[in-house]
Amino acid sequence: MGTVAKIIAQRLGLGILTLFIVSIVIFTAVNMLPGDFAESILGQGATPEAVAAIRRDLGLDQSPVSRYFDWLGGAVRGDFGSSFAQANFASFTGSDSGSGLTSVAQQIAPRFANTMFLASVAAIIAVPLSLTLGVLAALFRNSVFDRVVNIATLSSISSPEFFLAYVLILVFAVLNPWLPSLSNIYEGMSFPERLEKTLLPALTLTLVVTAHMMRMTRAAIINLLASPYIEMARLKGLSPMRVILRHALPNALAPIVNVVALNLAYLITGVVVVEVVFVYPGIGQLFVDSVKIRDIPVVQACCLIFAAAYILLNLTADILSILSNPRLRHPR
Repeated sequence: MGTVAKIIAQRLGLGILTLFIVSIVIFTAVNMLPGDFAESILGQGATPEAVAAIRRDLGLDQSPVSRYFDWLGGAVRGDFGSSFAQANFASFTGSDSGSGLTSVAQQIAPRFANTMFLASVAAIIAVPLSLTLGVLAALFRNSVFDRVVNIATLSSISSPEFFLAYVLILVFAVLNPWLPSLSNIYEGMSFPERLEKTLLPALTLTLVVTAHMMRMTRAAIINLLASPYIEMARLKGLSPMRVILRHALPNALAPIVNVVALNLAYLITGVVVVEVVFVYPGIGQLFVDSVKIRDIPVVQACCLIFAAAYILLNLTADILSILSNPRLRHPR
């Protein structure tokens, strides 16, 4: 067990280092975006003095290094700063009308909860569907079913997300008005209504990620079907389905867990396009809106959350692969 704990500790340390490097890239890239928030708020007729005053009040006049470490220190504590877009600019002109700034964490929290709900619905549909299709495709290899499933999944993964989204809207909202085309989620909505409005974007994400998981499941099982112990199980008279479920599938868990975790990471980080198409009030939609108005703290927080989620799920996949594979637990 000591070896496993050491390997997991190494993976966690590598993940933290990766996130630190990514945070530097995020801060640098966001601050290189063209345009200036103060100038965009005040307009073309803004005086240099007014622009300088807003930049000073927002802390934009400090050096990039100082701003980075202030932001990173706050992010470690869960404080991503204050949103520029929600600023009460009367406070910048000497008015006593309030604090002037809204916490980024308060702005992101409900949006992140919506994104997690969308990703959870998509995962609940996609993971069992992918594993089932992968097992059946391996069981009926080279059959008509196998070819149809491969063609369908490859077609879905080869199509852009926005194209799949508009096709689903056309089929299930326009030609057959079964589901709403806009996912206008709001606080206090009942669960059935929330699920109904989330179903179309969840189906879009399902079509995108199903192919990867299905094909990996199929390939991993087919690769094991030529193993001696599988031949022995067949000689004992076990049914093909039992051979796959009881003998092949448990030994194929490592690559399957890896690809499932990677696709779950995509469900969280790859929702931007889908949320924009369906006007879904998640963190992806907030990210796009914040980029448009140069709300730097919100953009940085969204990018860091996406990166942290992706790295965390990759670490989870790595650790589960180690725990499920004795050869990785005892490297030589």
